[in-house]
Amino acid sequence: MNIEVLARQGYTSGTMAETVASHIQNLRKRAIQESFRDFRQTGHRMEFVARVRGVEYIDDAKSYNVNSTWFALENMTRPVVWIVGGQTKDADFQVLRPLVAKKVSRIICLGSDNAPIAAAFGDLVSDIVETDSMIHAVQAAYLMANEGEVVLLSPACPSFDLFESYQDKGTQFKKAVYEL
Repeated sequence: MNIEVLARQGYTSGTMAETVASHIQNLRKRAIQESFRDFRQTGHRMEFVARVRGVEYIDDAKSYNVNSTWFALENMTRPVVWIVGGQTKDADFQVLRPLVAKKVSRIICLGSDNAPIAAAFGDLVSDIVETDSMIHAVQAAYLMANEGEVVLLSPACPSFDLFESYQDKGTQFKKAVYEL
């Protein structure tokens, strides 16, 4: 777009500014549209895994801190059976309490240190169970979840006690869900 050409065509400075702004906006729209065409969701972050008996299973294994789990819970629109846990020593679960009270129907603890989870949410959620492996956590979720609910793996803390990495944790979650 050439401003001199617009001026010769009788555009006023205000009209030229509007034209330039419109042109820039269209360029931005095209750039955004093109970037979304190439977008690939990273694994283990709010990743849909499967729907089993009307229950959705979501892999958010990458949420190995409270802030990431806050985002996951904030975005849930249906009741949640939450798989949480790991090495909780530095986790401050207090920021999650309002979301847990509003959105979580049951909690499945998975990790070596589940006492802080029970202490943080025991007065908000009546069903809190402890498991020692991903397959047991997914099986417990399968038995506890009702049609229309979501089973969300979003640990809120690192899990090197049971898994090599968040990728390993997410992969084990998917495998256990596929075996239901």
